[in-house]
Order: sequence, then C-alpha cells, then structure tokens
Amino acid sequence: MRAVFLLLIAANLALFAWARYYSGAESATDPEPLRRQLKPEAIRILTGPELAGLPVLKPRPEAQAPAACIEWGGFAVAEAPRAEQALAPLALGARLAQKRSEETAGWWVFIPPQGNRAGAAKKTAELKSLGIDDYFIMQDEGKMRWAVSLGVFSSEEAARSRLEALRAKGVRSAQTGERETQVAKIWFQVRSPDAALQAKLKDLAQASPGTEVRDCQ
Repeated sequence: MRAVFLLLIAANLALFAWARYYSGAESATDPEPLRRQLKPEAIRILTGPELAGLPVLKPRPEAQAPAACIEWGGFAVAEAPRAEQALAPLALGARLAQKRSEETAGWWVFIPPQGNRAGAAKKTAELKSLGIDDYFIMQDEGKMRWAVSLGVFSSEEAARSRLEALRAKGVRSAQTGERETQVAKIWFQVRSPDAALQAKLKDLAQASPGTEVRDCQ
C-alpha cells in the first residue's frame, strides 16, 4: 500500500508539472492569426520581368538651406564704384555691406613694357578708345617698368577670363603671367539672399570677368 501511495503522489506531481509548465503554453497558442491571413495560398515570388514593371521609389532630395550670406568680388579699389552701380537696381538696402581685404594675387593680365612713359601713355590711350578704363602704368624700377597692368587675380582661371574679355573688346597685345603681390580687394556682401537674388548676382559675375560669387568668408 505504501508503494501505491507513493506512486499516486508521483503521478499527481507529474500531472501538476505538466499542467503548470507545458499545458499553459500550448493552450495559449492562438490559432486565429493563421485563419486571418488573406489567401496565404496566393503568395508567390515575383520574377525578374514582373519586378521590372514595378515603379521605382526614388529618395527625395534634401532641401538645401538658403545661404546666410554671399559675397561678390573681388574688385580692385578703382573698380568698386562700377560694381556698386550694377548692384543699385537690386535695392538691397541694409542687406548690403562692403568688405575690404588684402589678398595675395598670383596672376595678372598686362601689356608688356612699352620702353618709356610716352609709349605707355600711347598704349593707354588705345585702351580708352576701346572703352577700357581700369589699367595701371607700372613705373617702379625693374624689368616691368612701363608695362600696363590690366588687373591682378588670385587664380590663373580668373586672369584668363579677364584676358578673354579684353580680347573680345579688341585688345591684342595683352597677356597673362604670374605675379606674386599683395593687393586690396573689395567684396560686396549680401545677407539672407533667396534663390532669385543669388541667380542675379551670378549673372553680374558672369558679366564681370575675373569676379565670382561665393559664401561669405
């Protein structure tokens, strides 16, 4: 009898353990999700030609924040008044500021030395007749004395752009060359420009060879 009693206790413990740890997990299984599927038998893998016909979703480009400040330049001091006149129709008011900087010019456009002052004066008279007023006669002692400078620039590209503009006006004797010197440059800064204003400033820069529009430095 003792053995039978112990066997019954063991059976009850086994039944309790099964009901506690195994039966609950199985009874908690929800058969509903399988029945709620929408025609699972219709699911299939698309082939290459079928995929090719689907529309391609392209990522939307991120909108660029408008520039806080851009500047147009750099102008020689003598050229700045003409740039101001070009900006006047834009009526920028307090949004417009002027900055002067000392920059290292590595390139220049020039007419080679004319031998003496009279030769240089004759050459500048020819320039005036072509409508060109921004020049400077080199008078310091040295091999470039009596040359005529037509602008100094920070890059070869800007110098070549200036040279092309001069040739378009009929100047044939000008050329570009390297010239390491410090020059004063004027930049016109515009705050909070919208896209339309930026486009107008770039048009002005294209009409003024050797200048550029960039973010304020």
